[in-house]
Formats: sequence, structure tokens, C-alpha cells
Amino acid sequence: MIDFSPRPELEELRTRVRAFVDEHVIPVEQRVFDEDQRGDDSTLRLLQAKARAAGLWTPHLSKDLGGQGLGPMGMAVLFREMGRSFAGAKVFNCDAPDQGNMDLLAAVASDAARERWLQPLCDGQITSAFCMTEPAPGAGADPTNLRTTAVRDGDEWVINGHKWFSTGGRDAAFLIVMARTSPDRRTGCTMFLVERDAPGVQYVREVPCMAPPVLAHKEAEFKFVDVRVADDAILGEVGQGFALAQKRLVPARLTHCMRWLGLADRTLHMCREYIATRTSFGKELARHQQVQVMIAKGAMAVHMGNLMTLHCAWMLEQGKTVEARPYSSMAKFHVARALCQILDDAIQMHGARGYSEDLPFGLWYRSARAARIADGPDEVHVIVAARDFLLGRLELLV
Repeated sequence: MIDFSPRPELEELRTRVRAFVDEHVIPVEQRVFDEDQRGDDSTLRLLQAKARAAGLWTPHLSKDLGGQGLGPMGMAVLFREMGRSFAGAKVFNCDAPDQGNMDLLAAVASDAARERWLQPLCDGQITSAFCMTEPAPGAGADPTNLRTTAVRDGDEWVINGHKWFSTGGRDAAFLIVMARTSPDRRTGCTMFLVERDAPGVQYVREVPCMAPPVLAHKEAEFKFVDVRVADDAILGEVGQGFALAQKRLVPARLTHCMRWLGLADRTLHMCREYIATRTSFGKELARHQQVQVMIAKGAMAVHMGNLMTLHCAWMLEQGKTVEARPYSSMAKFHVARALCQILDDAIQMHGARGYSEDLPFGLWYRSARAARIADGPDEVHVIVAARDFLLGRLELLV
């Protein structure tokens, strides 16, 4: 059975992270965003130094890499608190894509790759990107459409292809590039560690998106033209690309859910404060039934998402990575939709001011809308849940 009571040391960490976000991050988050638009990270670096000094830096990592060795359940507790600010995860060096890339490299990277890439990434000295998605007709929701190739040439591999929506790619020191190394649908892909500035790596542009580019959440487009790498650039082994993608994506979907739940919770608390004081048609908004319905649905959605996320994190902690896949799909589908709906309702409850940029709901919504596409669109997660239930692999009354 799952124990929902955090152990005392984890509860103490949770309290400290929440206080840090409330006292240090939220009051200056807009300054962090404004500076980022000017290419300045001075306030962010100051916050990161404070987080490091407080012993809250990269808590998801193992202790030998400078973290707390929390495991998925511990991450679920802390990432929710960090996610209450769009800048929160970055302050603690737990933001996507770096956090997922750290975990992947920590699991399968060679000693040389750990020294060259992983340790500086953990220390916050560099950033990284994950290059898997391609423009049509390449890999998107269906990764087997992968068109980027890596061909053996002597003692090197030659990579050619076209990637986009590689989050944080513009400023990354290295890229994890998924490329096809054989026609086999299951074992035909391999991951390569590629220097961002290697010959043949062409940065095309920052893809303009519905969401404003904030911190590392800038979507890069790349072309790879005869990029040469040696065998030591292979992450894991040849042909393990899809398996490693699943190893990375299942926990990554879950950590997204953790951060999104934190933002959804903060949004509902902001709504509660406003509707308790705003009077309309002779009474406070909180006393209008239609407003109460929005609050109730939002509260239930966050609670359901929290339970789904904790259950899946518990499964990962038990080593049930394969069994956790449909549960991670259900959690990601639910939490992504819940966040979008809660933000939409928050705009509605705040009326004209909610629609304005005096409040952050519009910015948050434009960023959150990508949640229903990133790491697998809603439709893929529905298919996974349906397939596994029909095959008898999905127990509902766990």
C-alpha cells in the first residue's frame, strides 16, 4: 500500500522549498523573466546561489552528484512546490529538459561522458537539449517516423537530419540526438551526445510559439549536416534509442505533472483570495454557485492529479517502470488538461483583469497549452490507456 505521509526529513525539505519559493522566487519572478528577455540572468544566478547555499540544489540527484537522492516520491513532493512559480524549477536546477537529461546520463552515460557533460550540467555550469522531434513527415507523436540518420563511416558515425522543438537548444552546450541506425522499428534508433557547436550542427532559428520564450523554454530548430561523432558519443548502446527514450520519457512526463500541479494549486489559491473580496450582483463572487462550481472542479482535478502522480511515482520507486507506463499516460493526460482548464477558469473569474497582463494567468495559459502536446499529445495517452486496459494490463482499483 502507498503511504501518503512524507517521512519527517522529506516534510522538512518540502517546508523549506515552499518557504524559499514564497520568500525569494515569487517576489522577483517577473524580474527574472524581464531580465531573461534582455539576455541577463543576474537575478536568476543570485537565486540559484541562495538555493545552493540552502542545500536545496538539484535535490532529485543522487548524493554523489550533489543531490538528496530523493527518488520519484520525494521528487513528487518537492517539484510540486517548485512548480508554483514558472521560474521555480530553474532556480533549483530541476527544470526541463536538463532535469530529465541529468537523470538519463546518470543512469547510462560512460565515465567520460559523466565527467565531460553530466557533472557540469549538475553544477549548473552548462545546459542541454533533447533532439527527437522532427518537422513532418519526421518523428512527432509517432517516434517510428524518425528520419534523422547516423551511418557508420570507418570508426565514426555521420549524422544527417532535421530537428525542431529542441527546448533550450540555442544555448545548450550539448545535445542528445536521436538518430536511426537501422531500419528495425524497435531497435533501429540510437542516442548520441553531440556538441552544440560541432561542425555540421546548424542552428536554424528559435521557433515562434504561442507561449512567450521564458528561460530555457525556447524551442530550437536544428539541421545536422554530416556531423561526425565517435563511438564514445553513443549514449548507452547502439539500438537502445527507443528503450532509453521510454526510460527518460515516463519519469519526465511525471515530473511535468508535479510542476504543473504546483502551478494549478497556486492559481486556485489566487482565485480564492480574489473571489472572497470581489462583490458582484450584491454578494461576493465566492457565494455565486457558478463560481463555486469552477472552484470545486479545479480542486477535485488537482487532488485527482496529485493522487495519480503519487501512485505512478510510487510504482517507479518500486522498480515497476514498464507497468507504470499507462499510469504515467493517464496522469499526464489528466494533469495537462486540468492545468489548462483551471487557468481558463481563473481568467474567467477575474474578468477583464484576468484577461489583462496585470495578472499572469494569460502568460501561464499560453505556456500551459503546450502541456497537452509535449511528451506525447493527449490522443496518444488515451490510446495507451485504452490499449493496456483492453489487454488486461491496467488495474484500476489499485
